[in-house]
Parts: sequence; structure tokens; C-alpha cells
Amino acid sequence: MTDHQERPSLRRRALAFLSLLATAVLVVEVIVFVARNAVWLVVALAGVALAVAGLWWVLTERLPRRAVGTVGLVVGAALVVAAIVQVVQGAQSPLLRIAVAGATLAVAATAGRAALAPDLRELDRLRNAQRVRPRKPVLLCNPWSGGGKVAKFGLTDIAAEMGVEVVMLDHGLDLAVLARDAIARGADCLGMAGGDGSQALVAAICHEHDIPFVCISAGTRNHFAQDLGFDKEDPRKGMAAFRDGVERFIDYGTVGERLFVNNVSMGIYATIVQQDSYRGAKIQTTREMLPEMLSHQAEPFDLQFTTPDGVEIGDAFVVQVSNNPYVWRASTEFAQRRAMDSGKLGVFAVNARTGPEAAEVVTRALTGLAGHDPYFHEFATESFEVRSRGGKAFAGIDGEALELETPLEFRTHPRGLRMLVPPDDLVAAEQRRVRAYSPGRLVGVALGRPPRP
Repeated sequence: MTDHQERPSLRRRALAFLSLLATAVLVVEVIVFVARNAVWLVVALAGVALAVAGLWWVLTERLPRRAVGTVGLVVGAALVVAAIVQVVQGAQSPLLRIAVAGATLAVAATAGRAALAPDLRELDRLRNAQRVRPRKPVLLCNPWSGGGKVAKFGLTDIAAEMGVEVVMLDHGLDLAVLARDAIARGADCLGMAGGDGSQALVAAICHEHDIPFVCISAGTRNHFAQDLGFDKEDPRKGMAAFRDGVERFIDYGTVGERLFVNNVSMGIYATIVQQDSYRGAKIQTTREMLPEMLSHQAEPFDLQFTTPDGVEIGDAFVVQVSNNPYVWRASTEFAQRRAMDSGKLGVFAVNARTGPEAAEVVTRALTGLAGHDPYFHEFATESFEVRSRGGKAFAGIDGEALELETPLEFRTHPRGLRMLVPPDDLVAAEQRRVRAYSPGRLVGVALGRPPRP
């Protein structure tokens, strides 16, 4: 949260207590339900496991295994539906029970969110933050990014109306050279309308020259813009940062001397992005390579690291280091970051003996079933090192394919990147923080302590 937090009001403390009480009631309701329907609960869990395994085979295997996976997916889904039907039919007043459970859950979620959310005074302070208007802003545009979003949304016309100079990337031109040339001509702010890789490159140059950076979500996936709280589908909204922008300081990560704003991936993904075909056909290339890389003959990659607990981890199939931790559990925010200024790197890694074993661990992890699996590793840290006996490793740095010398030294730089963002983005960023339900944070508020991210 911010440095201006005060102790929570009596109202927020009461809401936190109410949320905790409703959660406890819901837990009791679930325990009673499980005790009365244990057999069908086991059937439902078996169905979920079968469906997840089947879906993974559909995505990662070739025929005939892909056909077997399809059957498993269908059968697993059928088991889940059958279990739900049997429980509902055997219950007394099932609709009433469902309504009570739903109401209890709604009370717990609504009260908890209200207790953790910034109050009106805090939101007003964010909305009224001092505006910064650059004297000579420049917008760099990739005309092909996102299927031509620059032209589709008329970004060059909007920039012209604002007095923002536009520099268009073209075949044979180097984006880094264009950005540095703009600064040499007097630009005091650079914006980038393009994908995540372009955003990271221009952001690094802005940081190098100590000028603010503006992110315009004109890419395909726009992970960086999404995690900043922007509307990733409409890049026009981000243009307000040039005229009525407010300063926002976010973390960035480095691997060696290279800056990244999203993540660095090693292992399976890094190998896939090395392929020449990946740029033009990402999904097709991934589907063609995954079955082989996760086959019974597949061996783990030459990647080793040490966990914060001091445990030495051998060769891994997947290692990802992100600028702020991602949500990797079953959630509406799956593969998103709730905060961009936590001061932590997020690490997600899987080591295993064979490809199918690695696929199984990843599947369990992404469905929240990995638990204390010794092959699954997820943690937050301020620094991290990846080693390799061969002295080199493939890495995908914000989607850019590189081969780097090891060991790879990762470090977070808290609030080290200066941005200009639309005023409403500060509010959106604060609201993103409270999406995670955390009994520990609620207990703190109930006891009178300010909520922390």
C-alpha cells in the first residue's frame, strides 16, 4: 500500500471481523457437507483429476495419446456432473442449503474486500495526485503489433492532437536506435505502442536516461499493461498519460545487466522461443514441440538453483523468474500479478526425472493441487541465481530469445522504474491489491493494523 496509511477505522475493523466470522461459518458448513457426502466427494475429485490429466494430454501429446486424453476429459467431466446430481438429489432442501452457503460466501467476500480496500480519502488522494506533462514527449509505434492496433485505434491521430511526436518502426529499423535518437533530439518522455518485448526495451532505455516511460497497450497479449491495471484491449485510454499523467514508480528486475519488466523463462519455454517459426506461429510451434519435450525420452534441462531454504535443486524442466510474483493458483487472476511494487521476484520452477512426470507436476500446480510436492517450487525472493554445468542457458527475456552465460544473477529493483500513467491507474493498482482473500491480513485489520500487500 502507500506510505500514508493510517490505522483502520472502527468500521473497517468490524467488517474484517464479520468476514472472518462468515468464513468460519462457511468452513463448518463445508465440513458438515463433506461428512454427509464423502463418497460422492471422492468421485468428484477423481473426476476433476481425470479431466485435468485428459486436458493436459490433449494439449501436449500427439495421436493416439491425444485421443485418449480427449476420452479422459469427457469421462472426468461426466463423473463430476454425476456426483453433483447425486448430492443434490440426496440432500434435504438442497436449494435452501445452496442459498445459505452462497449468502455466507457473499458476506465473507464483500466484507473482506471492503475491510481491505483503500478508503474514500485514500482514493481521492490518488485521483488528485499531481499531474506531470512532458514538454517534448515521443511515442514509438510498432504498426504490426497486435494485428495493427496502432492504425485500428487511430493512435497516431490522437498523438498529433496532443502534440506528441510519433516515430514509426519500419522494416530494417532498430527500435533501440530510434528510442535513443529521440532522446538525443530532446525527448523528455518516451511511450511505446507495441507488445511486451518492445515495452521492456523502451522502458530500459528510459530508465537508463532517467526519463519517464509511458506504456500503450497495442500488443497482442499485453501482459505488462494488464498487470499495471490498464485496459489491455483499448490502447487509447493509455494516451491520457501524455496530457494528464501522474508519476508511478514500479519495480523492475535484472538478469545480469539486462532489465526485464515481465519475466525470464528457462527450460521448455526458452527452447520453444528459440525456434525461427515461433514468431510467426506461436501456438502451432508450441503444440508441435511440447509432445517431444514432455515425452518419456525427454530429459530435464541443465538448470540448477538453490531455494531460499537452502535446498539444492537439480536439473529442471521449467524455471521462470518474474518481476513481482504471479498468481499461479486456480483464480480469475491466474498468470497475473496483483502488485508491481512488492519489492520481490517471483520464482516458479518444476524439476522432475522425466517429461511426463514434469507435465503431471505442472498440471497439479496450476490447479492448486501441488501442495508440498518436492518437485514443485514457488517462492518470492529479492535475488536469485540459476546455474548450469555447461556454462550457458537459453532464456526468454520478456519474450526475446537469447542464450546467456551462466550463472544467471537475478535481482529486483524496488520502485526503480519511473512511469507516467493515467490518473485512474493509481486507483486501479490499489484495487488490484485487495483481490486476494487473506485471513492473515483480515486478522491484522480486525486487530487495528493497516492492511499490507
